[in-house]
Amino acid sequence: MGRAYQNRKESMAKTAGQKTRLYSRYGKEIYVCAKNGGTDPDGNLALRRLIDKAKKDQVPAHVIERGIEKAMGGVGEDYETARYEGFGPGGCMVIVDCLTDNMKRTFTEVRQAFVKNDAKIGSPGTVGHMFDHQAVFVFKNEGEDEEAVLETLMMADVDVSDIEVDNGMITVYAPHTEFFKAKTALTDNTPNLHFEVEEITFVPQNHTEISGEDVAQFEKFLAALEDCDDVQNVYHNAEIADS
Repeated sequence: MGRAYQNRKESMAKTAGQKTRLYSRYGKEIYVCAKNGGTDPDGNLALRRLIDKAKKDQVPAHVIERGIEKAMGGVGEDYETARYEGFGPGGCMVIVDCLTDNMKRTFTEVRQAFVKNDAKIGSPGTVGHMFDHQAVFVFKNEGEDEEAVLETLMMADVDVSDIEVDNGMITVYAPHTEFFKAKTALTDNTPNLHFEVEEITFVPQNHTEISGEDVAQFEKFLAALEDCDDVQNVYHNAEIADS
């Protein structure tokens, strides 16, 4: 992939209002995941991954529990997934994932975020083919080089896409379906291993450098998407030029 992975999602926990939105998004996603796949994390691996991710983002236990309890009750909102693709300021590629109980409202809000910020929303598949749906793990290089890590994963029959080493960090890429197999192999080999990043995400195949006025417009664009309650995740291939 040509470079070490960089976690490009903007922090949503700088203010009380942003924390509230973050908790709401996790609560909604946990509810939908538990409702569709079962409320037992041992039997619903997607739910287990989501709970681990929520804890890492310091989401309170009561938010997680409420989402699961809501799914257990069998009564609640019916959410649908929606994905929008297009081009952001400076020509970068963008994927926006949503959970919504009102498709018309969500499309209107996401489209406005594009239109008002020099961006262009496209049809399904516009840019998705330029991203790889990957499991990504980033951890400190504790004496093992990439060949040793690759051997560990191959011995566990993990289908590895790529391994990179940069600034003392090792990044492992694998197909998203290999998330738990890869994580288990890595932690079995190094029980106290701490992951800086462990997630399933869309990794861009290449990057678009944005500079000048496009940088401020791009940040405004991300903020507008973040303000949409139905937006769960935003993925992009923008790379801010060094000033």
